[in-house]
Amino acid sequence: MSDAAPKQTIIDRARAEGFDAVGVAPARVGAREQARLDAFVAGGEHGEMGWMADTLARRRDPKTLWPEAESVLVLGLNYGPESDPMGELERIDRANISAYARNRDYHDLIKKRLKRVARWMVEEFGCEVKVFVDTAPVMEKPLAAQTRVGWQGKHSNLVSREYGSWLFLGEIFTTLALPPDAAERDHCGSCRACLDVCPTDAFPAPYKLDATRCISYLTIEHKGPIPVEFRKAMGNRIYGCDDCLAVCPWNKFATPTEETAFLPRPGAHGERLATLLTLDDAAFRGLFTASPVKRIGRDRFLRNVLIACGNADAPALAPTVEPLLDDPAPVVRGAAVWALKELAPARFEAVKAVRLGAEPEASVRAEWLGEAV
Repeated sequence: MSDAAPKQTIIDRARAEGFDAVGVAPARVGAREQARLDAFVAGGEHGEMGWMADTLARRRDPKTLWPEAESVLVLGLNYGPESDPMGELERIDRANISAYARNRDYHDLIKKRLKRVARWMVEEFGCEVKVFVDTAPVMEKPLAAQTRVGWQGKHSNLVSREYGSWLFLGEIFTTLALPPDAAERDHCGSCRACLDVCPTDAFPAPYKLDATRCISYLTIEHKGPIPVEFRKAMGNRIYGCDDCLAVCPWNKFATPTEETAFLPRPGAHGERLATLLTLDDAAFRGLFTASPVKRIGRDRFLRNVLIACGNADAPALAPTVEPLLDDPAPVVRGAAVWALKELAPARFEAVKAVRLGAEPEASVRAEWLGEAV
């Protein structure tokens, strides 16, 4: 059997398991990509994502992660949304959740399929395998960019000629020495759409992201109050941001996902902000069971919803916001203060006068004076 034969057989099997894109890369990452990762961490652009620094050595070199690995099978699953996410920004009284997180957590679905393919590879070829989905220290986009699957665009995300911006990735590391693909070339050309659309100017240069300015980072990874300078830019984005992905011209070739697990969940994406403000912890967990949104917890979720309320130009939301001024979570109280100020300035001043009329605690004073909100 030729070297090429097992490769094609594995690709066929992966597609039979439901993967839309399949490629093969050597178990190494180029020096340019390693240097970009080093600079990203050294410059502090990873923010509170401490694991990026903690796992740097393993992340930058697949051989450090697993010395026996010879090849990496890169597998993609289409999660293309049914409509243009940019249109969701106009529904300012509605919750806008990133397309990847509108229903079930993709990690679970992809890992199950990866394991089925991996078990079959062991049985068929007697090789060793390891499977990874995003949470492990794997530079999945640079690995994918060494294959036919796609290339890293100027926004640093993967772009596919067949699926545009909308591919989930997973990897199977194997001891099989498979013939690598010819890498897909960069088709971005002179286009800067993804850079120019960013509402927080998170791209200091093409192919370079400052995560600490990114709305996806701020709404998901950042644990404290949203910095004041980014609140207006958030609009109605309560979990993630798709702007740089959605404007990519290559999306004209994309097709909506056929995975029902990725279709929007009723009561979550597109829900009225006022409804989401009423969620207690149990209701939040119930609504977002098995969803990526669940991992940020009710407090950070409400923080994000309150910022969206402050941007909604809907004074009628003020009575629903006001009870959260006394929420047990400081991050919720601070966001409620800001939202009330934006929605109903006169009411804000009246409540502020009462709250600061006596001798308030330092934290209360800070919240109402804008020092820690």
